[in-house]
Amino acid sequence: MFDDLTQKLEKVFRRLRGMGTLTEANIHDALRDVRRVLLESDVNLQVARDFLTRVQERAVGQEVIRSVSPAQQVIKIIHHELVQLLGAESAKLRVSSKPPTVYMAVGLQGSGKTTFCAKLGFHLKSKGKRPLLVAADLQRPAAQEQLEVLAKSAGVAVFREKAQGPVETCEAAVKYAQRNSLDPLILDTAGRLHIDDALMAELQEIERRLSPAEILFVADGMTGQDAVNSAKTFYERLHFSGAVLTKMDGDARGGAALSIRAATGQPIKFLSAGEKLDALELFHPDRMASRILGMGDVVSLVEKAQAVVDEEQAEKLARKIGKQEFDFEDFLEQLKQLKKMGSLAGLLEMIPGMAGRLKNTQIDEGAMRRVEAIILSMTPEERHNPKVLNGSRRRRIACGSGTRVQDVNRLLEQYQQMRHMLKNLKGNKFLSLRRMMKTT
Repeated sequence: MFDDLTQKLEKVFRRLRGMGTLTEANIHDALRDVRRVLLESDVNLQVARDFLTRVQERAVGQEVIRSVSPAQQVIKIIHHELVQLLGAESAKLRVSSKPPTVYMAVGLQGSGKTTFCAKLGFHLKSKGKRPLLVAADLQRPAAQEQLEVLAKSAGVAVFREKAQGPVETCEAAVKYAQRNSLDPLILDTAGRLHIDDALMAELQEIERRLSPAEILFVADGMTGQDAVNSAKTFYERLHFSGAVLTKMDGDARGGAALSIRAATGQPIKFLSAGEKLDALELFHPDRMASRILGMGDVVSLVEKAQAVVDEEQAEKLARKIGKQEFDFEDFLEQLKQLKKMGSLAGLLEMIPGMAGRLKNTQIDEGAMRRVEAIILSMTPEERHNPKVLNGSRRRRIACGSGTRVQDVNRLLEQYQQMRHMLKNLKGNKFLSLRRMMKTT
C-alpha cells in the first residue's frame, strides 16, 4: 500500500538527514523534491501546492533552526501536515436514531462497490449487528447474483427484487428489514462507466425517499486523479458523507487518498485492500500518514493481533513454552492465527522501518502454505515428538505435502532454532508480557 510514494519520500528524507545544517535554501530544495514526488503519485496539483505551502511556512524559521535535529523536525512537520490533509481524526459511521440505519454505496462501475458492500456487512456483523445487503444495482449483468454469492460467504442476509425498479427495491428492503429486525441496510446501487444524468437522478431519488445516514462514495484507489475527478463530480450532484478507497493492495500510488478529502471536504472512512471479506480497514489519518512516511503502523498491527488471538490459547501456549513443550501442533496453531491477520507483506509494512527494507524484496506468500502442508502431512506422534522423524518419514512427509525433503529438513532446523530461542524465555515472563499487552 503506497509503496511507490513511500519509497520516493524516503529518498528525499535520506538527503535531508545528510545535511549538517538546514537553511531556507536547502529546505526549499527538499520541498521541491517532495512536490515532484506528490505529483508523480497523482496527487492533485492544487492539493500539493497548498500542502507544501503550509509545510514551508512552518519549516522555515526558528522552529527548525533551534531544533537539535533539524531534518527530523522537518519530517515531523510533514507528518503533521499530512495528518491534517488526510482528515486529522478518524470519521466513524453515523447511526440513525430510528432503525434501520441506511448506508448507501455509490460510485462508477468497476470501482468495487458490490465487494465493498459485502465487506462492510461482514465488518458490521463482527460488531454484533444484523446487516441486510440490498441488491439495488439492476444495470450491471449478474450484479445481484454477485452480491448474493458474497452475502452467503459473509453470512449476511440479502434482499433482492426482480420485478421492481431500484428505488422501489430499496423502499421494499426497508420494510423487510423492519419486519425481520435487520439493521443496518447497505444499498449496493448501480454505477456507470461514466457519470450521466440518468444515474444521478436515480441516486438522488433513492436519497430523497430513504434519507440514508451515510452516502459512501466508492473509488478505485488505483485510478489516482480520475478517482478524484469522479469524486468531485459526484459530490456536486450528490453530497456524499464519506469516501471508500478500494483495491489498495494493487499498485496504488497514493494520489487518491491524499486528494479526495481535500477536493471534496469529506473524510475517507474505509480502505479496502485484498479480496478476502475481512480485508477492510477503518481509515485513521495519523496511522496512514505514518505508513506513507515509512514509519509503520504498530497500533493497527496490534489491533489485528488482538482480533485473532484467543487469550485462553495464548495462556496455554505460554505455559507450554515455560515447560519447553512447544511442538508442531502449537506451531500450526500460530500459523493459522497469523494467516487470519492478512498478507505477510502487509503485516511487515506495519513494522517501523520495514517498508524501506522490503524494497525490491519478493515476499513469498506461499511459504506459510508450504509449512502448513508439511505439518499437516505429519502424524500426531510426529508433531508432538519430531525426534522420531528419520529419513524415510521425512521422504513420506515431503511426498504427502508436495514439497521436497530439503524443505522438510529446513523446517525442522527452524523449529529447533525456535525451541532453543524459547528455552531462555521463562513461562512466567511470557505470561507477564501477555498480561501487560492486554492492558495497553
